[in-house]
Amino acid sequence: MNPITPLLQATKQASAVVRRLSPAIKTDLLNRLADVLSAHTTQIVAENQHDLDRMDANDPKYDRLKLTESRIDGLAQSLREVAILPDPAGEILVDRTIEQGLKLKKIAVPLGVVGVIYEARPNVTVDVASLCLRSGNACVLKGGKEADFSNRYLVGLIQGVLAEFDIPKAAVTLLPPDRTVVNELLTAVRYVDIIIPRGSESLIQFVRQNSLVPTIETGAGVCHTYVEASADLAKAAAIVVNAKVSRPSVCNTLDCLLVDQAIAPHFLPMLTNDFLKWKVEVFADDTSYTIFEQAGYTNLQPAQPDDFGREFLDYKIAVKVVAGPDEALSHIQTYSSRHSEAILSQNQPVIDRFLSEVDAAAVYANASTRFTDGAVFGLGAEIGISTQKLHARGPFALEKLVTEKWIVVGDGQVRW
Repeated sequence: MNPITPLLQATKQASAVVRRLSPAIKTDLLNRLADVLSAHTTQIVAENQHDLDRMDANDPKYDRLKLTESRIDGLAQSLREVAILPDPAGEILVDRTIEQGLKLKKIAVPLGVVGVIYEARPNVTVDVASLCLRSGNACVLKGGKEADFSNRYLVGLIQGVLAEFDIPKAAVTLLPPDRTVVNELLTAVRYVDIIIPRGSESLIQFVRQNSLVPTIETGAGVCHTYVEASADLAKAAAIVVNAKVSRPSVCNTLDCLLVDQAIAPHFLPMLTNDFLKWKVEVFADDTSYTIFEQAGYTNLQPAQPDDFGREFLDYKIAVKVVAGPDEALSHIQTYSSRHSEAILSQNQPVIDRFLSEVDAAAVYANASTRFTDGAVFGLGAEIGISTQKLHARGPFALEKLVTEKWIVVGDGQVRW
């Protein structure tokens, strides 16, 4: 028996209890958990500090790891928002009687046991637990060692609330942070119904290549913004700066800026003051390099081929000047991770073409890609942003944590 098998067995058994919970009980449970998080803010921050003390403050993952009072307040508010969302489990999708007199219903049912592998993001611990419990699922959490103090304390709080409601603590199970357990989790087909990796591209690829359990990818974000020739340059500059610097360590931040050659000499210098303030390192193609250099911007590197299609997760950005929409669309098609892409333009036919042709989970016109987020989209919270096309795409949240079941009721019918 593998070392984590007893934990997975217990979670599988607990999933049957969670599946039977009424929507009202699940609402009460999540509201109680929100209260508990708020009441333990000081202790959560203290445990999180133990994790932060082990990480270089200049590491791009530091911001994702950090839990502040305001972020904990946000998690508690997210719990309350999830608590009042419609329960997706039990929804009747089809209800009809067929020619043979059989009564058919297709209903939404919980997936069962949801396994999530993630890295330095302790907020994911709360988000996943809340979404799984609300949709009638149990969950197995495999967090990274960077967030171990935070994750263990948060799961302890969650399990304490589960005990208050006479629900097995194993309904939310935290696995050891050791990487050695990952392979065991990926092959636990008897106990885990789905695996969701959330983290780096290398993690996602490892899960894709090694999992025997079905997976839903929450992919890396290589996000582009194309500033088209007709764009309102002042608005465009504000959007570009926001998309790059507001929180560069997350997946919906801007990685590559594409600028129409007709406006590049006027537009790129408009970015220099804000980029200088935030110490943004620019990896520029030949044309944009010359423009930035002439504008006096010094935090500049000649772009290499692998700088395009690169998720920086830092105060870094690739910049390329393009001849027009055709070249911009071609570049995005080549390098996009199909997460979030944006066009800044006042030319409606060009906007329409961009929105229609770009193949991504979220496509924007005249707005920052930073809005791609389950909570912002009104989903309460998210497990991640799915960049694949089967089952879920975009912010992967409550309504996608179910599958379907056919209920067939007859009165002696047979078929020869």
